[in-house]
Amino acid sequence: MKIRKDDTVVITAGKDSGKKGKVRHAWPDKERVIVEGANVIKRHSRARGAARQAGIIELEAPIHVSNVMLVCSKCGKPTRVGFHFLADGKRVRVCKSCREVID
Repeated sequence: MKIRKDDTVVITAGKDSGKKGKVRHAWPDKERVIVEGANVIKRHSRARGAARQAGIIELEAPIHVSNVMLVCSKCGKPTRVGFHFLADGKRVRVCKSCREVID
C-alpha cells in the first residue's frame, strides 16, 4: 500500500471528496485508512462505568485507500505514487508528477 500513517491526503470520492487531512491510522492488509476530520459517523454508546460516556459519539470511519490521493510535499498537488531505488539500494516513494522523493 502506497499510503502510510502521517501522510497528507485528499479524498477523491464519496461524501467528503475534496477534503484534505492527515492519515491517523492505516491497515495495509484491509487497504483502509482513517483520515482526520473525514468520513465522520455517529454511534450510540452505552455507559460502561466511568470508562466511557453514554450518548451519541462522533468518530472517523475507515476509508478505502483507492478513494484517497497523496498530496506531494514538494509540488503541493494530489499525485500518484511510484517507487524508485536509490544508489544504496533503498526503496523510496516518488511523486509521479514532479519526480521528487516523498520519504
